[in-house]
Amino acid sequence: MKMQIKYPIIVEGKYDKIKLDSLVCARVITTGGFSIFNDEEKIGLIKKLADKSRVIILTDSDGAGHLIRSYIKRALKPEQIINIYTPYVEGKEKRKRAPSKQGTLGVEGIDSKRLIELLEPFRENAPERPLNEITKTDFYKYGLSGRENSQNMRTDLLKKLELPTNMSANAMLQAINILYTREEFEKFLAN
Repeated sequence: MKMQIKYPIIVEGKYDKIKLDSLVCARVITTGGFSIFNDEEKIGLIKKLADKSRVIILTDSDGAGHLIRSYIKRALKPEQIINIYTPYVEGKEKRKRAPSKQGTLGVEGIDSKRLIELLEPFRENAPERPLNEITKTDFYKYGLSGRENSQNMRTDLLKKLELPTNMSANAMLQAINILYTREEFEKFLAN
């Protein structure tokens, strides 16, 4: 049985939508890749959806996905957005002849089990996660910000967490709070 997701999910292309439709019951909206930059009707639809409930942005972890995510984020209010980042996995989608420019898998190529894990906190009737979130102060405490080597430490941690290494510190903090409990985060730091 497919998991019911309570928020609309925005993905880049039709193959991403096909993958998600096979796994979950949700409203999945495609950006059409870079065509979103010239599609006022599509961005208008996304804004209307975000006015009714939050929206999940699930783009690829490559440069193109980052640009599309940034464009949508600029069109919406921060409280309307749930950013979910695909793991940074090297490889090539089965239907493609060659890997992407950065050589990583996109939403359509990521393991189905992993996608379900990423979306689990947003299923209908999901229990609320405890509000013991990681903060910017925690980042400083653990040396992930405000220190000479903080950028390198964040990059190393992002690699361990299989998240895109080009994330800003704020995006990283948001992703960690969506994906992990404080205890899980601290275990990653200890290893």
